[in-house]
Amino acid sequence: MNPDLPHWPGASVFCSTRSGGVSLPPYESLNLGDHVGDDPAKVAENRRRLAQAWGLQPVFMQQVHGTEVVCIDTVAVGSVPVADACWSTQAGRACTIMVADCLPVLFYLPRTRVVAAAHAGWRGLAAGVLENTLKVFGAGTDLGEVQVWLGPCIGPQVFEVGEEVRQAFVLSDPQADQAFQTTSKPGKYLADLPALARLRLHRQGVSAIEGNDSHPNWCTVSHPGLYFSHRRDNRSGRFAAGIALV
Repeated sequence: MNPDLPHWPGASVFCSTRSGGVSLPPYESLNLGDHVGDDPAKVAENRRRLAQAWGLQPVFMQQVHGTEVVCIDTVAVGSVPVADACWSTQAGRACTIMVADCLPVLFYLPRTRVVAAAHAGWRGLAAGVLENTLKVFGAGTDLGEVQVWLGPCIGPQVFEVGEEVRQAFVLSDPQADQAFQTTSKPGKYLADLPALARLRLHRQGVSAIEGNDSHPNWCTVSHPGLYFSHRRDNRSGRFAAGIALV
């Protein structure tokens, strides 16, 4: 099944799957990551197919699990900014996030016509990538107007983490403890990444959140025919989610 995408007038949203490309195993077939060991020519063709199918130009970043936010309106064509979130006020160029278990988060401010996207693995999420994105792209606006979509990611049924991950969230927000379930292994928990993202967004005043509700249908690990997953496969391609003004 393809993920349920939001219908936001004035914005175009996409989320790819692993189907429809030219890459060979273990990257079959629509691998969009140029940093995972795949044939660069095949990645370039996959990205061309994505742009053609979508009708807009995805702008990719070098993601480093950090909190840097860039404006892609000032990024030269062909340049690859080092950042984990981006925003735009220009139509046609798309804020694009590559993932293979991390959570892609798309943002839209319809009144001021601004879009943004963030790469939220647990490290970036704990460090504040969503808060930084809201601060930069939503500056001077009521964050209650922000619309957000959470994409597919590793699900709470399989995302096993250690105590250090739990502490990274709970120390700054005791409520985050509800997103961690104990397991039979000492010091190990099952973490709910979408729930953690929702908590942090709610704390910033964002309430209009669609998409990933932690249901198994959204889990990248659990759907090998649909999504790439680094946790599942180790050597894995990348799918992508993005948003652009139209």
